[in-house]
Amino acid sequence: MHIDIVTLFPEMVTPFFTSSIMAKAVEKGLVTYRVINFRDFALDTHKTCDDIPYGGGAGMVIKCEPIVAALDSIEAKSKHVVFPTPSGKVFKQQDALTLSKESNLVFICGHYEGLDQRVIDEYVDDEYSIGDYVISSGEVSSVVMIDAIYRLIDGVIAKESLEDESFSSQLLEYPQYTRPERYCKNSVPSVLLSGNHKEIATWRDIRRIQKTMQNRPDLLSLASLGTECRKKLLEVIDNKGTDQNGHDQSY
Repeated sequence: MHIDIVTLFPEMVTPFFTSSIMAKAVEKGLVTYRVINFRDFALDTHKTCDDIPYGGGAGMVIKCEPIVAALDSIEAKSKHVVFPTPSGKVFKQQDALTLSKESNLVFICGHYEGLDQRVIDEYVDDEYSIGDYVISSGEVSSVVMIDAIYRLIDGVIAKESLEDESFSSQLLEYPQYTRPERYCKNSVPSVLLSGNHKEIATWRDIRRIQKTMQNRPDLLSLASLGTECRKKLLEVIDNKGTDQNGHDQSY
């Protein structure tokens, strides 16, 4: 996959591609990237990229000319263009999966009061919001989406590591533990030490359901639960086999 980021602040984006798992993906050739500063395409000596909004109102709006010239320089119309914006549809795991299949992605990083609508109408394929809040930097929201996308590309992360993650099946991930076995007077659940893979799988399923009920109950109405998971969900709802804190007493 090749990713183009069109931005006023390249220094906010570049470190992401040179760190951690992304750096390894770039080194392997699974991801290539280019950061384009659209201020370089401004027409006047002051490199002006924004102006006051027509119709009045607070703030400034990004102008058409520099960003259109930047987009044309990378042939953006032949690629899939994403514009992060609070007024976009909420970005979800399925969107990340869909976009991970694209060979070329372009992210436009907005600022101020937004981007001239004519640029959006002409170039943008998807407008996404990363949540019901407003941040000042389109770079941050672009990197959030890129991070969710690139890790789903074949070869970046082992497939088995992705299978039980939150939202992989509309349920949140179960709790994880590692050494030492006992820490701060708390012990690792004994079932995880048992070597009984069937019981471990059951424990994890129950914990996923419990966690989803507690933190994101809205997801349960969307979940495609199998017969066994539906049975476990009903047991959790009825508090069967659990203590007052919702922990399974059998383990």
